[in-house]
Amino acid sequence: MNLERAILIAFLGNYLINNVVAPLVALVPTSTSTSLLTPQYITFVVGAAIVVALLAWWHMRKASGGIKNGILFGVVGFIVAIVTAFITGVGGVLSQTGSFSEVISVLPNFWPFLASWSTLVLLGYWVVPALLIGWWRGGGKMMSGASSMHINTMPQRPM
Repeated sequence: MNLERAILIAFLGNYLINNVVAPLVALVPTSTSTSLLTPQYITFVVGAAIVVALLAWWHMRKASGGIKNGILFGVVGFIVAIVTAFITGVGGVLSQTGSFSEVISVLPNFWPFLASWSTLVLLGYWVVPALLIGWWRGGGKMMSGASSMHINTMPQRPM
């Protein structure tokens, strides 16, 4: 797997999810429900998963598929999304306040962000579609290049 290519495609994917999928989801009528599973949230996760699946297919179109490559692409995408959120948050605070001490004071707020359900959903919509595309590109095998369990096919002696 070409790591640099995966990082660049994941960065593009993060951009598309945040700047194309999210505004399109804003067109879905809002719900009065206070639960996490609103129509907008479900639409966003499905849209993001579709974008990730398309990008995973694009990334693996010339490489060998396989679950390993799919998982690696999904994890790279997840890490790119987290790092981008961190840098965007720090940059936003710095540009709004112009104070490094203000940046230092908001840094502890990033850890509760990581410990939320939305981070788990983020991991899911990056890894699951990429894993499925890797599995499909690998010919439906559980592991690319790995041998499956062999059964002893030696003939038995008659009794």
